[in-house]
Amino acid sequence: MSTADPQAPTKSPEAPTELPPVKRRNAELTLICVTIVITMAAIAVSGLNLDGQIPGAMWGYGLTFGAMALATHVALRFIAPYADPLILPCALFLNGIGVAMIWRLDAAESGDIEHAGVGMQLIWTAIGMVLCIALLFFLREPRVLQRYTYISALSAIILIALPMLPVIGISEYGARRWIGFAGFTLQPSEFAKIALVVFLSSYLVTKRQVLSLAARQVKIGPVKIMELPRARDFMPMVVGWVAAIGLLVITKDLGSSLLLFGTFLGMLYVATQRSSWVVIGLTVFIAAAAVAFQLFWHFEQRVNIWFNAFDQEVYDALGGSMQLVQGQIGMAYGGLFGTGMGGGQAHKIFAADSDFILASLAEELGLTGLMAILVVIFILVQRGMRIALASRELFIKMLASGLAFVMCFQVFVVLGGLVRIIPLTGMTTPFLAAGGSALMASWLMIGLLLRMSDNARRPAPQAIQDEGATQVIRR
Repeated sequence: MSTADPQAPTKSPEAPTELPPVKRRNAELTLICVTIVITMAAIAVSGLNLDGQIPGAMWGYGLTFGAMALATHVALRFIAPYADPLILPCALFLNGIGVAMIWRLDAAESGDIEHAGVGMQLIWTAIGMVLCIALLFFLREPRVLQRYTYISALSAIILIALPMLPVIGISEYGARRWIGFAGFTLQPSEFAKIALVVFLSSYLVTKRQVLSLAARQVKIGPVKIMELPRARDFMPMVVGWVAAIGLLVITKDLGSSLLLFGTFLGMLYVATQRSSWVVIGLTVFIAAAAVAFQLFWHFEQRVNIWFNAFDQEVYDALGGSMQLVQGQIGMAYGGLFGTGMGGGQAHKIFAADSDFILASLAEELGLTGLMAILVVIFILVQRGMRIALASRELFIKMLASGLAFVMCFQVFVVLGGLVRIIPLTGMTTPFLAAGGSALMASWLMIGLLLRMSDNARRPAPQAIQDEGATQVIRR
């Protein structure tokens, strides 16, 4: 019997070759400059379409955003010089487009482009970048997070439960997802998803062999139906996950529930390579959805809007499908190339700068612009998976893939609700939507990915010494 410490960092015996040790910071700087120009151009075009002149916000907000982006790049050169050169530009591109669109919506709603503001979004952006840099500086080895398996799970459950408290909990738009203090609101579930990914990564790495091999067969006569692990190995993870999902359902945060469920299944498949777990998980999800439909009125309402969005009775009802229908009409009106930034009617949609910002962008940038944004998000997800492949430690593989799954499923939940593939859940798109909680959580995930990619791409100490000696000889 093995006496190894289950909390000790584990390494993969079949680890792939690491990425080549190339910094590529100058390439990153070039891409960042392009994103700054795109952000300023988007604000300028919005001003021209709204009022026929280039607004002062192009210089004020645009250059402020550019200065913060360049400062983050400079910090990265010193703190994580070998980090993936595409991650930061992709995040800044999405953040910049979001800043430009939020300014455009505020300008159209207020009718005064000179006094329209996006100051709070820039403040949250600055805080997010500072958190990203701080994480890079203080968390030199992400594998230390593996030591805090159950602390991470407990932290996630506490964060999700905070809005249920009577003093600080806030209920808005039919959901209880926020806490408020000193005039500020915060959505703790945005940070809980990071803690849950850390918990799942640590637990799945510790129990990977057991979940993959030590399974009991379920048979009907001589026919084998499926294989199940021992309850003592699998149930702690299920209990933690069910507790988190249950709290999210009670607080009516259906978007986060669906996001965490998809991430859970994705990480479980990565850890075990057993498709049977995905089938079992989807079966349980369908059964749970049927029960929730019978028990919770808000879940029944969302399903009714999903199936009958264009029915007049559903459209006119309080909390009905008006918002969804307007968003879909706006996306259809945008067509292939859109109406241009500031040329549409996106500001008339409720929550156009948060839950429906993808619909707003689709109307004014068209299908072409929306696909460009989705490609950038896909690149972020792909870089996360690439970090997982390049890392030697199983915990880092699971953590990187888990964060990539979170970003991927979050966009799927938002866009799937807009085009009625799934019920509308009220989630925000990473980096694009207005709001501080989601933006700060997104930048924390970027910080983790940058740190893990820097460690994966960094050459061994001996290689660094050999490179330095070669440079001395050439001189």
